[in-house]
This record gives sequence, C-alpha cells and structure tokens, in this order.
Amino acid sequence: MRTQVAIVGAGPAGLLLSHLLGLEGIDSVLLERQTADYVQARIRAGMLEAGTVGLLRETGLGARLDVEGMEHRGIHLQWPGERHDLDFVDLVGRSVTIYGQTEITKDLMAAREKAGRPAYYSASDVTLHDVTGKPHVTFVDVEGTARRVDADVVVGCDGFHGPSRASIPGAEVWERAYPFAWLGVLADVAPSAAELIYAWHPDGFAMHSMRSPRVSRFYLQVAPDEDIAAWSDDRIWDALATRLGHPGWSLGTGPITEKSVLPMRSFVATPMRHGHLYLAGDAAHIVPPTGAKGLNLAVADVALLAKALTASLKDGTDELVDAYSDTALRRVWRCTHFSWWMTSMLHRHGDDFDARLQLAQLQRTVTSVAAATELADNYSGLPL
Repeated sequence: MRTQVAIVGAGPAGLLLSHLLGLEGIDSVLLERQTADYVQARIRAGMLEAGTVGLLRETGLGARLDVEGMEHRGIHLQWPGERHDLDFVDLVGRSVTIYGQTEITKDLMAAREKAGRPAYYSASDVTLHDVTGKPHVTFVDVEGTARRVDADVVVGCDGFHGPSRASIPGAEVWERAYPFAWLGVLADVAPSAAELIYAWHPDGFAMHSMRSPRVSRFYLQVAPDEDIAAWSDDRIWDALATRLGHPGWSLGTGPITEKSVLPMRSFVATPMRHGHLYLAGDAAHIVPPTGAKGLNLAVADVALLAKALTASLKDGTDELVDAYSDTALRRVWRCTHFSWWMTSMLHRHGDDFDARLQLAQLQRTVTSVAAATELADNYSGLPL
C-alpha cells in the first residue's frame, strides 16, 4: 500500500502524530507490534503539562479530559517533619492535570476509528528499508500475510526496543543508569492528598499520586534487583505510611490491584532524523519518571514534527524538517536535566554527606522564590 507517512508504533506518540497529520489532510498508516487491547490497557504516566492539555483541547481531544481530568495547582515537597506546597499557578501561571495515559490512548483510538484511518496491530517482523531513498516498511499482519507500505517518510514512535532507532547508522547514545528503582503500586482507594506528594526519607523516596478520585498511585524507592514477591501488601502500606508520614495527616489504604518494579534510567540517542526517517518519544529518549516528563516529551516531539512534516509534504518547505532533530533535542536535554535533578534531589543514595546536601537543596527550593519558580517552570512544562 502507499501512504504519505508510515508510523511505526501506535502508542500515544504515534496515535497523536497520525491525528495531527490527519487534521492537515496528510495520510498515514500505523503499525504496532502489540494488540490494540494491550496498548489501551498499559498503565503509564498520568501527569500532563499545561502545553499538553492545551494541544489536546485544540485538536478535538479534550472532551473527556475536561470532565475526568484533575487539575492541580502544584505539588507538595516533603522530608521528615516538613511538608511544603509549591503553587505553580502563583509562581508561573500554569497548572498541571492528572489524566492517565490509558485514557489519552482511548481518546486517540476513538478519534482514529472515527476518521477511518488504517492501523495494523499485532504486526510482526516490522522492518524499515531505504530510509535515505525511497522509504518503505515491511511487516507481517495478524493474519500472517506479508505486507509492504511505501511512504514519503517513516516516523519511529516504537519505543526503546523498536526497530526504528536501529535504522540510524552511527547513532550516538547517552545513558545513565540509576542505582535504584521504583516499586509502583495501584490501589483502589481515594487519594489521601489533593495534590502529589514527593517525599525524601532516610529509608528512601516515596510518592503519593493518583489516577482518579477513586484510584491512587504510589511509588517506593527500592533496589533495581528488588524481588517484588518480598513486598506483601502490608509491607507496602507500612513503608508508605512511614515515608509519607506527616503530623496531622493519615494515609488511606485499600486493595492493591497492581504492583511492579520500574527501573530508572536516562537515555538520549542522537540524531533524531536520518534521511526520511524521524524518531519521536521513547524511540529517541527516556527519562526517569520523577519529573513527569516522559509522555509530555513525546507530545512535544510529535507537535514539532507534525508542523515540520506538514510544511514539507504540503508546501515543499523543508526548513522545519531539516531543523527537527536539533530543535527537538534542545528540549529533550532540558527535560533530561530536570528529570535527573529531581531524581538526584529526592532519592536516598550515597552517604550521609549526600543526604545533607539533598536536604539543603530541598530547603532552598521551598524557601527561595527563584528556586521554586525554576522547579515550577520546568515541571508545569515549557511552551510547545
């Protein structure tokens, strides 16, 4: 088959790119190795920057978001004996919104179905060809039929393990593996706080988040090789109560429905373009989740790339596509630094000297308007 843009990967990045291109009358075909049900059910990020929320609303994807999303003015920073509120609206005039990635995916899938654009799920043996000449992608569909998609450009939104990045010869990789991980927990219990709590504790970092008014999300700092079987529900609740504990506040508990260990890493691959192949989202970069940047960075990539491809494919103007990699990477490195900074400040590592440095940084952040504004500006999101 023939299309203008072949998109490898049908997660939020690929689906949103296809949606944005479709609004400009540009055809695309989506290829995804997982089933549609698997993609829709993946539990991932839930914090949306102001720019991400604005883009979803502007492109007709904000109906459910406006009803079910939970707008937050800021976050809480905590260490033993102290809890401080950082009000982003007061500091930088922007809020953030809790709305799960699974819900965004559902909205995007519904929009794609309504538009009648083709998508191939359970695609195997996905292979990119001739990306510097006449690009095409071959794959085997769910019925076992070998297929080929010829396109003007190919976009890799296929994550860290997908085939797209491997098609860029001589790509330079920058990576940092952190000496800790997150034990992530989903529980059927109403949130015990109105906004997220980021807690430094001698036992390790803890975080109180939420997915809805009825479902809470929690994280505990653990070792990268932690045996999840060693964490009973009672042990998890005890650790959360200890690390999140604050005078006059109590943690609500409920049935734990999901638990998993999430590794922590920073990863950037350059360049993000090779010939007619472009990378977006986790195919090009991964950040630790502390700064809530992963999904939002993917949205920023896609918003930038959609404009660039529209100018190139509709108007024959290539300035934006030629600048895509450099432009996207400036934001990627800014957000990579912020995510590293948040992670380094809040997770217990090193010796007691390092701990005192972390506490000094936390104290500075909550007492200095300049320091608090820097955190708020980055967390709530740079302009798209």
